[in-house]
Amino acid sequence: MITIRSLEELIKLEEASRVVLETLDVVEKAVAPGVTTDDLDRIAETEIRKRGARPAFVGYRGYPKTLCTSINEEVVHGIPGRRSLKEGDIIGVDCGAVVEGYYGDAARTMPVGRITPERARLLAVTRGALEAGIAAARPGNRVSDIGAAVEALALQNGYGVVRDFVGHGVGTALHEEPQIPNYGPGGRGGVLKSGMVIAIEPMFNLAGRCGPATAAPRRTSSTPWRSSRRARSCSASEGWRGPRPRRWERSGCPRKRR
Repeated sequence: MITIRSLEELIKLEEASRVVLETLDVVEKAVAPGVTTDDLDRIAETEIRKRGARPAFVGYRGYPKTLCTSINEEVVHGIPGRRSLKEGDIIGVDCGAVVEGYYGDAARTMPVGRITPERARLLAVTRGALEAGIAAARPGNRVSDIGAAVEALALQNGYGVVRDFVGHGVGTALHEEPQIPNYGPGGRGGVLKSGMVIAIEPMFNLAGRCGPATAAPRRTSSTPWRSSRRARSCSASEGWRGPRPRRWERSGCPRKRR
């Protein structure tokens, strides 16, 4: 079921989203060669808690960390640990926070020091695809119009679109309906209405066509988690979750098989 949020709920969701974005800003300043992903995770937890919120990912289906940190060919769901960042890496940082039961959830792909022009372009195009998706998220449009706008930019630039994970609704749960794929065709799915809250999550690979993602299984508590989902080439993602459509940065909800 898709929930239409009240003004009071949208205000709480905006507060949670602000905590996430301020946290990502602090984390991005800390990204540098030699820093470990665990270092970044500790920074994020401190920033979220000092703002009176709690990390949204900790304990979610047994997940142990505040962030998801995915480096280079890792698409999503990398678990922070002792791995150190290297000059020229790119790292996708996914962060969530809860304020009074309402979720904020956003991601950003960040450069580590100086990166190659090829990688810098991937980041810029993926961010542009996010903006294209936001522009398509207007009352009266269809859900798939968002994905069609995102996919068009990928195809224009020769990038592959990750199809195994999609955007999603967000509100009083981390993942809600509707699913928001990053591909078309447009004109399909539910009609977008004012007060819906959705996550738009472009995920592109340098390869022109995405092969299947692979991962090394890792078990956390009693729940199987994968340390990362890997593409066959360097991958970037951007994501913004907020009230739509009122202008509003992936956690990567696994696509449901129909």
